[in-house]
Amino acid sequence: MVGTTLEYFDFAVYNSLAALIFNRIFFPTFDPLSGTILAFATFAVGYLARPLGGVIFGRLGDTLGRRFVLMATLMVMGLSTLLIGLLPPYAVAGIISPILLVMLRVVQGAALGGEWAGAVLLSLEHGAQHQRGRNASWAQMGPSLGTLLATGLIAVISLTVSADAFQSWGWRIPFAVSVVLVGFGLWIRTGVAETPLFVELRAKHAVVDAPIGEVLRNYWRRLLIAGGARIGPDVQYSLLIVFTLTYLTTVLHQSRTLALISVSIGGAVHALSVPFFGSLSDRYGRRPVYGCGVVLAAAWTCVYFRLLDSLHPASIVLVVASGFLIQAIMYGPQAAFITEQFPTRVRYAGSSLAYTLVGIVGGGLAPVMFTTILRAYGTGAIAIYLSVALGVSGLALLVARETSRLPLD
Repeated sequence: MVGTTLEYFDFAVYNSLAALIFNRIFFPTFDPLSGTILAFATFAVGYLARPLGGVIFGRLGDTLGRRFVLMATLMVMGLSTLLIGLLPPYAVAGIISPILLVMLRVVQGAALGGEWAGAVLLSLEHGAQHQRGRNASWAQMGPSLGTLLATGLIAVISLTVSADAFQSWGWRIPFAVSVVLVGFGLWIRTGVAETPLFVELRAKHAVVDAPIGEVLRNYWRRLLIAGGARIGPDVQYSLLIVFTLTYLTTVLHQSRTLALISVSIGGAVHALSVPFFGSLSDRYGRRPVYGCGVVLAAAWTCVYFRLLDSLHPASIVLVVASGFLIQAIMYGPQAAFITEQFPTRVRYAGSSLAYTLVGIVGGGLAPVMFTTILRAYGTGAIAIYLSVALGVSGLALLVARETSRLPLD
């Protein structure tokens, strides 16, 4: 949980600043909405790079071990994040600045693409088998806790420095802070042993040389099911965590502080809720709990923009927090559901591919799509887009097998 939180802190710092200020720092020659679309395009690059990390680190995770990969991904993420914080703005370096931003974003995305499956498997394969949903959900707290830390820190900086100072140097502070946090995460992970299941696999000389190929040949149906189940929650999470900031500040002209506080409260609700729904899936099954979240998310979509457009701070906080709560219903059992689709010898590779490939469509392109759809068709079309994504997840759950009662192998 600690390591995943720190990795997602780095990722969330970038995502939040892309929504709030990167259009003016790295794309100042465009109008605000066009600059935001370009900033979100660099956001999408991080997701496009995730499959690269999933392939590289997925193979290493199934051949060299879960723990080795988790140490490597945390160090790569920390270094790339620090370098983003040191980048010169467009006004100083010209076109070189956004080019370097995109390159570092690729490295960030690759590191995170290899992180998720390792963190989940370390929790899942160490713990009691009848509590796999709860155990795997601890790593699922990482995105919300990391986002909570990131948006909270950015909110504090926004309140303590002027708008000009924030744009000049204040935005760099969270990137510098990440170095200390990553060091703490590395210290935590050095004390974690390799998982018993992988140790047993290695002792039997049953480690697969080409796990990616075996997943694509023998487990492609399960890969489609695992990936399909992720699309809806991913799109909703991107709507909440990234697009909400842009919509409130750029379109509705609300304060940056209100936007950040709303997302921070929602992140806290999400973090506290995820283990509960993970545990609930141990009792009632992955598919029933996950499916309940899909249905509730579709209903929530109908009122999301209506409450934001009311401009009442309480209504804004309420709809954002409730959206995070509903997303947690799906996110709690998700880690166990995805990893249980694959046997131990290819579990890292299969889980990484399912997580990263769908992340391109579900999370990476979603903010760009939201902003483009908003400009062309309005908020109603965004609600339809999210509903379709949730429908895909619902279909994947309908054709999936229930895995909560099955042994891992």
